[in-house]
Amino acid sequence: MTQLILRLRNILQLRFTDVFAGMTPAALNTISPANPLKRLARVLGYTGLRLVGNMFRPIKNPENLHGAVWLYVVSANNYEALQFVQQTRPDAVLLAGQAKNIGRYGKVVNRLSLRRKLLYYWQYPLVLTGLLLSEGRRAWRFFDLIYYAIGYYEVYRRALRHYRPRAVIFSNDHNDDTRALLLACRAEGVPTAYVQHASVSSSFPPLGFDLSLLEGQDALDKYRLCGPVAGRVELVGMPKADTYLAQRNTAPAVRRVGLACNIHDPLPAITATLLFLNQEFPDLIFTLRPHPSDTRDFGPLRQQLPTLRWSNAREENVFDFLHQQDALVAADTSTHLEATLLNVASVYFRFADNPLTRDYYGYVAHGLIDAAADLPALAAWLRHYQQAKPLDLYRRAAYYNATLGTPDEGRSQALAARLLAGWLAVPASR
Repeated sequence: MTQLILRLRNILQLRFTDVFAGMTPAALNTISPANPLKRLARVLGYTGLRLVGNMFRPIKNPENLHGAVWLYVVSANNYEALQFVQQTRPDAVLLAGQAKNIGRYGKVVNRLSLRRKLLYYWQYPLVLTGLLLSEGRRAWRFFDLIYYAIGYYEVYRRALRHYRPRAVIFSNDHNDDTRALLLACRAEGVPTAYVQHASVSSSFPPLGFDLSLLEGQDALDKYRLCGPVAGRVELVGMPKADTYLAQRNTAPAVRRVGLACNIHDPLPAITATLLFLNQEFPDLIFTLRPHPSDTRDFGPLRQQLPTLRWSNAREENVFDFLHQQDALVAADTSTHLEATLLNVASVYFRFADNPLTRDYYGYVAHGLIDAAADLPALAAWLRHYQQAKPLDLYRRAAYYNATLGTPDEGRSQALAARLLAGWLAVPASR
């Protein structure tokens, strides 16, 4: 029983960190409501729609999963990060959990059945009791997240035994279903690899794959802070950026400004910032890009600022969005790195402060981007880049992208594909 509780604690590692508990109330409520009755209502909804509902939804995968290289994804970003592997390997298949939301790619990924997940919920009282003893009040605060995580490990072990994939390649290392599959792979002796898809945090779980392809030294340094680094690690740059690096922004001054926001950024503060900027810079073009998971009502903002442009993150790739900007204003988002790689001037601006996540990715501390502490400072930064924007801002990203300035710049996909091919071809090395 101790092993069961420790395994669920491992799967839910990120949920019990100070950073997760310290998220803004609005952001945390979208994941786990503060009101316990609302949490209970979500648990009941999950039981009916997912656990019971999955039993009545047959799965007909378009591809054969037996003996294949699995590319396991939990979001549209994951899909885009691993798509190049599928394109270079005929034995690779993209797949996700049965009802996982993969955005615009939801209908084209294969699915792993979760019908049997319901059979393992006898574990829940035992796991909740054990985690209440070890984690205290946080286990009660997140009893819904603990509930969702039950059964993934057992169902995925069964799937691995049935399909016997050649290997599983991940692009996420901290979601509950992802971690459950990773632990299941270890138990079943299935090799695992990891392709980084976005900037990482020192709050993530320790790196535990047989092969990890990281973007740069920043990621490796942060994972070393997370704990012991297992397996082989290679620095390969950012594969998803390959086709865009040759199209860097060469505008001599800033005329178009993008703002990226997510649920951590309070809507009133976003509105106040845009109203201020619109008044201060009537000659600049502003575009707002909410995160694809941000479902808040932006209708009032559209009415207040009819000239504001919008980027739909569910339909428009982040690089396509950045190609239309000369500068980026945002708080904690890896879009800063992507912007800098394209030579788009980028500034860290917090719409509202949270000391636990201030400079979450360390971009300001390592000199990747500038910072503006308040609206006057933001205005001063924009005026500076209105006068002139350097053509070599992208060089700041060398610490984050290992191939920058090397013969492999813009060829990270080919480099990663070669490393994966070599690793798959030599099973004895694992």
